[in-house]
Amino acid sequence: MDQGLWRLVALVVLLGDGGAGAPWGPTRCMAIPQAMALCHDIGYTEMRLPHLLDHDTAAEAIQQSVSWLPLLARECDPDVHLFLCSLFASVCLDRVIYPCRSLCEAVQTSCAPIMACYGYPWPAILHCGRFPAGHGLCVAAISNGSRPSRPRDAACQLQDCELQDTSSSKEVLDMLCASDFDCNLDSQLEVLKAGPLPPGELAPTLRHWLQLDATCVYNLLCG
Repeated sequence: MDQGLWRLVALVVLLGDGGAGAPWGPTRCMAIPQAMALCHDIGYTEMRLPHLLDHDTAAEAIQQSVSWLPLLARECDPDVHLFLCSLFASVCLDRVIYPCRSLCEAVQTSCAPIMACYGYPWPAILHCGRFPAGHGLCVAAISNGSRPSRPRDAACQLQDCELQDTSSSKEVLDMLCASDFDCNLDSQLEVLKAGPLPPGELAPTLRHWLQLDATCVYNLLCG
């Protein structure tokens, strides 16, 4: 089955009385922008604006979606791409198609620990309780039978997010003395206060920490 087809298979009709398939308000369809790298190759080419996260313009949707590219690159869950794009590039149909709650919960279980590793809680806008629990129309997980099992015992889950140890002062001096030349490099220490970041700092800080080495992720997953 090609990629486009199995993506479309994810739009499962779960018959019931729920309002998840309620009609849209005033919306418009548009081609998924090339600049929205988060949602390339998802099996459809048009999205609705405003979408399920209430972004009114393509520029706003693109700007906000960029923050999630590093998490997508971590491949923390087989359906993280599908879940994020069901929100940032909502499929262009005549009814609202939310992600299923089970899809949200599966992605949260896999990916929230990695975000927490870098100090970011699962955001309130992605709270799984806002999505339909098996009624109405919703975007379902496509990896129910193939999701890899990752045993996480309590020690693993609570393990500190430790990056690789820096070299000791003696090692630095030994390297300096063994070299034919040296150079001075300016450095800067940034101290972040505990608590939520201002909205303007959230996206760049998230990108910075998720792009660091994978030691933190390795520790979380216990190898």
